[in-house]
Order: sequence, then C-alpha cells, then structure tokens
Amino acid sequence: MQMRPEQLAALVAIVDHGTFDAAARHLSVTPSAVSQRVRALESEVGRVLLVRSTPVRTTAAGAVLLRLARQQLLLEREALTELAAGESAGGAARVDLPLAVNADSLATWFTAAVHACAAWPGITLRLHVEDQDHSAALLRAGAVLGAITSDPVPVQGCDVERLGVMRYLPVATAEIAERHSRGRGYDWAEMPMIRFNDKDDLQHRVLAAHGVDAEPPTHYVPSSQAFVDAVYAGLGWGMVPEDQMGDGLATGRLVRLGARARADVPLYWQRWRLRSTHVERLTGTVRDAARVLRR
Repeated sequence: MQMRPEQLAALVAIVDHGTFDAAARHLSVTPSAVSQRVRALESEVGRVLLVRSTPVRTTAAGAVLLRLARQQLLLEREALTELAAGESAGGAARVDLPLAVNADSLATWFTAAVHACAAWPGITLRLHVEDQDHSAALLRAGAVLGAITSDPVPVQGCDVERLGVMRYLPVATAEIAERHSRGRGYDWAEMPMIRFNDKDDLQHRVLAAHGVDAEPPTHYVPSSQAFVDAVYAGLGWGMVPEDQMGDGLATGRLVRLGARARADVPLYWQRWRLRSTHVERLTGTVRDAARVLRR
C-alpha cells in the first residue's frame, strides 16, 4: 500500500476547507485533480474516506488517514523549517497547529497560552471551540493535534495529562434570587436559567441535585463572556466559572445559589503521541498556562 503525499494533502485540504472546489483553490490545482487524488487514495486503501456532504466530512476510515496526513505534514514542515534555518525567512515552511479548547478555558486561563504562541515564528494557530466533554471527538476525527478535554481516557495514539480543575458556581442577581426564593431554597423549576448551548449540562446537574426534572424557562447564550454578562444582566441564573466571576459576589451584584452548590470540572490535555518539536513546545505552554487551575 502506497499513499502519496499529494493525496494526503488533498484529504487535509478538503476537510479543512469544506469542499473540493475550496481545496483546489488552496492547493492551486483544479477540482478535478483534487477529486482524482482522493479517488486514488480511496482505491489504494479500499475504503470510502469522505462523505460528500456540505461541508465534506470524513468516514471512520477517513479520520484515521486524516490524522496520519496531519502528522506527516507537521513533521515535514518542521524538517523544512530546520533546513531553512540560517537561510532567508521565505524558505521556512509555516506550521499549522489545530487545537480544540472549550470556550470557558479560552476566555480565562488559556489566553496565557495564546499569548505565548504569539511569540512563535512561522506558525498558524487554529482553535476549534468545543465543549470539554466533546472535544476528544475532534482528536479521534483527526481534526486537531491536541485538545483540552474532560476525558481522562487517552484517544488512541495520544498521550493525556491532568491539568487541574475549573470550578463553576450557580449564581444569579439578587433580584432573581429573591423573586424565586422559597423558604430556605429556590423554585428551581420556575427560576429562568441560562445555557451556553445544548451540550452544556452544568445547570442540569444542579437541577438534578435538587430533584428537578422539569425544564425551567431557558435562555441560550453561546458566548463565554456574553453568558457571564447575561447573568449579571438578570436574564437568569447560570453556572459561572469562578475565575470569570469578577467581584460580583463581593459587591452583592451576584448571589450564590446554595452555599455548597458547585461543579468541579477536571481538565486534561490530550495530544498526539508524536516526536514533534511543536507538539512538545505546545504541551509545555499549555501546562504552564494551566498552573492557575485548582489542583
């Protein structure tokens, strides 16, 4: 079995750019050439690799080859960069670093990692924002080389290390809390709630702990900072990262709903098991940035 570099490059370009036409423009070839390369690769491995949808997505077999293609491309560009050392800057190959990170980490501690990467020459950082409970799927699909995840079980071909814990507290404005106060507790079934998106189950963990299985009035705010702003605005209650709380509790602008209620979400760094300078450097950068997390 022989997989040619241009075939693997076509596979990566199609997935990254969503269509055969867009991949052709990126590679400066015709759409027909891209299609021929993929068909030849599928014929070589005897598997269908791509679902011709919009955007194009990989099959299970395609995900395996996509991961291989990205790893080969990364090592190739690192080698070219090393060869270009001491020559003109134009001789160096730019290295693509696709990562998956949850929105709350990106809005808080992970910014230190972004700042560190800004000082690295010759790279492009491509962040996929995904819930920590689902980001490992992007590793399995070959879409990213590393992911911030809540899953401690390593994806095949990856190493995993624990970073720390993000603590979330259920909070609301004093007005919301007072309006829905019932004795020593709250009317959780009627108090309006804010969710980040359909994958965000942190609020439901609190509801379940209070024996509530009904869905309260729910607002969706799919932005980490806007989510916090919405809680401060009195749109509803929500699980806010402790590091994003600001001085809300100290000033009384926010009320903690239950002295013991909280959710501690463990975070792990999963990345390719690959002898790559950039992967190792990135791992050290993520590890340093995560020192602010709870242990």
